[in-house]
Amino acid sequence: MFGIKHIKFDSMTYVIHYKNGNISKEGRGLSFFYFAPNSSIVAIPMGSNDLPFVFNESTKDYQTVTIQGQISYKISQPKTLADVLDFTVNDIGQYKKSDIEKLNQRIINEAQTSTSSFIHDINLKDAIRSAKTIEERILEGLKASPAIGMLGIEILGANILSIKATPEMARALETETREKLQQEADHAIYERRNFAVEQERRIKETELNTEIAVEEKQKQIAEKRMESDVQKAENQRKLREMRLEADIAIENQRKQLIEQKTANDKKEAETKGYVIETTLKPYKELDWKTLTALSNSNTPGFNISLAFRELAENAEKIGNINISPELLESILNEKRGQKR
Repeated sequence: MFGIKHIKFDSMTYVIHYKNGNISKEGRGLSFFYFAPNSSIVAIPMGSNDLPFVFNESTKDYQTVTIQGQISYKISQPKTLADVLDFTVNDIGQYKKSDIEKLNQRIINEAQTSTSSFIHDINLKDAIRSAKTIEERILEGLKASPAIGMLGIEILGANILSIKATPEMARALETETREKLQQEADHAIYERRNFAVEQERRIKETELNTEIAVEEKQKQIAEKRMESDVQKAENQRKLREMRLEADIAIENQRKQLIEQKTANDKKEAETKGYVIETTLKPYKELDWKTLTALSNSNTPGFNISLAFRELAENAEKIGNINISPELLESILNEKRGQKR
C-alpha cells in the first residue's frame, strides 16, 4: 500500500538495504518494512556451497582426460562480493540476475587454470593416477588467485571424484593392462609350477636324505646293540668268574675251617683221652672189689648183686642154689621205689 512493503530473510542470508543509494541497514536474517520506490535490497547466502565441476584437459602425450570433482566454499565477505556481483532481489525475495552462476563459473575457471599446466606436463597414465596431486594444485591455485580474493569467498576444500580417458583410450588401456595382467598371470602360473617342481624335488631329496639318515641311525643302533651285547656278555663272564672265585675262596675257607676244626677236635679228643687216661690210671691196677668198696653203696640190692657176682665166679664149685621169688621181688620193688 502506497509502495510500503515488508520482507523477511533467514539467518543464513546477509542482507543489505540500500535507500536512495546509501546503506540503510545490513545484517543477517533481517526482517523490515521498506519503501519500494527508493529502496534496493541485496541478499547474499552465507552458508557453505558444494560446486561440482567437469572439464577436459590434454596430457603430454596428446590424450584427452575428463576431470570430475567438487569444490567447497563459503562467502566470508558479503559486502566485498556485493560490490563485484549483483545479488539484488525483488519484492518477493527472488534474485533479479543469476550472478551466483557467474561466481561458480569463475571459481571453476580458476580451478581449471590451476590444473591445466600440471596435466600438460604428464602423460595419460600418470594423469589418471594423479587425483591427490590435482586436488592440491586446485587448492593452492584458488587460495593464491587474486580474482578469488576479490570475490570475498573462502575456499574450504577440493575433491577429485574421477579422472577418465576417452572411451577408445580407456579400452586400449584396459587391453594393455589386461595383456600385462595376463602375462603376469602366466608368469605367476609358470613360477607356481616351477615352485611346485622345486618343492617336489626338495621333498624327494628330503625323503632320500631322511631314508639315508634312518639307515645310518639303524646302523648305529645295530652297532650300539652289538657293543651292548658284547659288553653284557663280558660283564656276565666277569660276574661268573667273580662268583667262581668267591665260591673257591669260600670252599678254601671252609676247607681250612674243617681242617682246623678236625685238628681242634682231634686235639680236644686227645686231651680228653689223656685226661681220662690220667684220671683212670690209678684205678686201672685196682681190684674191682676195691673199687666197689670205694663206691660207698650200702643198699641191700647192691649187696645182693655183689653176692650174685661172687656166686657166678664160683659157679663150678656150687652144686645147687635156690633163690626165692620173694628175694627177687624185694629187689625189683626197691628199684621201682628209687625210680619214683
